[in-house]
Amino acid sequence: MSSRAVPDNPPIRLLCVEDNPDDVELMGIALERADPARRYELHRVDNAASFVAALDGGWDVILCDFNLPRFSPYAALQILITRRSNVPLIVLTRAIGEEAAVHVLRCGAKDYLTKDKLGTLPQIIGRVLEERRRAQEKEKLDAELQGAYARLKELSARFVLAQERERSHISRELHDQLGQTLTAVVIHLHASERAGDTDARRKHSSTAAELANGALQQLKTLSFSLRPAQLDLLGLVPAVQSAMQRIAEPAGVQCVLSTRGAEPKKLEENAAVAVRLVQEALTNTVRHANASMVWVRLRFLPGGRISLLIVDDGVGFDKPAVLNGRQSERNIGLYGMIERTELAGGRLHIRTREGGGVAIRAVL
Repeated sequence: MSSRAVPDNPPIRLLCVEDNPDDVELMGIALERADPARRYELHRVDNAASFVAALDGGWDVILCDFNLPRFSPYAALQILITRRSNVPLIVLTRAIGEEAAVHVLRCGAKDYLTKDKLGTLPQIIGRVLEERRRAQEKEKLDAELQGAYARLKELSARFVLAQERERSHISRELHDQLGQTLTAVVIHLHASERAGDTDARRKHSSTAAELANGALQQLKTLSFSLRPAQLDLLGLVPAVQSAMQRIAEPAGVQCVLSTRGAEPKKLEENAAVAVRLVQEALTNTVRHANASMVWVRLRFLPGGRISLLIVDDGVGFDKPAVLNGRQSERNIGLYGMIERTELAGGRLHIRTREGGGVAIRAVL
């Protein structure tokens, strides 16, 4: 049964638990008169079996008579709870005492209405549907909040792991390279002191000086990898150019840098992240891509945001196979880039296929 409607309005579907077909007819007439701008679809059931069978019909509201010979609102509410259905139920009755009304509301009914006041039914249905919409929005927001909280916990754990990995890397660099070089310097200095002739002393001293100069260069390289001095002194673009010169050009990889927008006078921490992403991407390209060209594009966006695009013409890789959820020596660099970007509040996207190069895009 339906009433006149504006064609664009979706119908409100009502499941009527009622043993008297005439009462359902009266409901439809009352709804049509009180709310002619909306279309209502009414379907009648009168017992538990037909009620359960009809529940999957996508109803907006359930209208349930209070006095049924073979069913009751309490039974209907229990069925809804068991099926975890959130369809609101409104009790309709010819007469109901205050105590019974309070009890049925406590059991889960959203409202009740006496059948001599059916003219107010559209307002009650509208209010109940609005409450349902708000409840669904709240559930959605709660779910999103729980998801965000879970991601925050995961990100915090990954942040700790990233810190430990960074410290381990620095420790290895200091021990394996700088520490060994300085040890060699000390050995040659002691050998110079013990040498019996001038030529031997001069040779050991010269070797110690060369090693000390090498240690200084190692220290500069390590310092640059942590935070390039050009970033604070000259800005992001010179820092990226310096990374290209240090990493890609010695390996014979040509680099092209383009920029859009005006670089802000005061850089935020996302600028340091951008440099680290370029460093890691270039290092991966040199080691694994067998590329001849790398294109880097920097875009300075409103609000201090930075868009970074790095593209190479190398061999590419099988993305699902490499980024399979388990970190290893094979993918630790890529996961490090993803973690660093997410910790900066950004997102990193990788597009690649075997033989088709790699494109890395990040917005920080």
